Amino acid sequence: MPGNQTRLSVKVRPGARKNEITGFAGGVLEMRVAAPPVDNKANLELVAFLSQALGLSKSSVTILRGHTGRRKLVLIDGLSQDEVTKRLTSFSSGTATRQ
Repeated sequence: MPGNQTRLSVKVRPGARKNEITGFAGGVLEMRVAAPPVDNKANLELVAFLSQALGLSKSSVTILRGHTGRRKLVLIDGLSQDEVTKRLTSFSSGTATRQ
């Protein structure tokens, strides 16, 4: 639905073997990305992977805060909070991970 925006707290572990969503803990999405935390590579991979998991374009996913840390605040444009949670939960419970 156009016009919906969701802010999502994310805890990222860079340098993993593969990209994966490990679940929600205390309202925070926990995930791993394969890219190293160097030269913004992990942030770019986070945006690409989240957009894939949500079925959105990369431009619909923006890191608002936490560019240099593991905890980030991400803005998702075009989906409600309920829809984001639903899509990420179903994505993480499936076998869909990207290497």
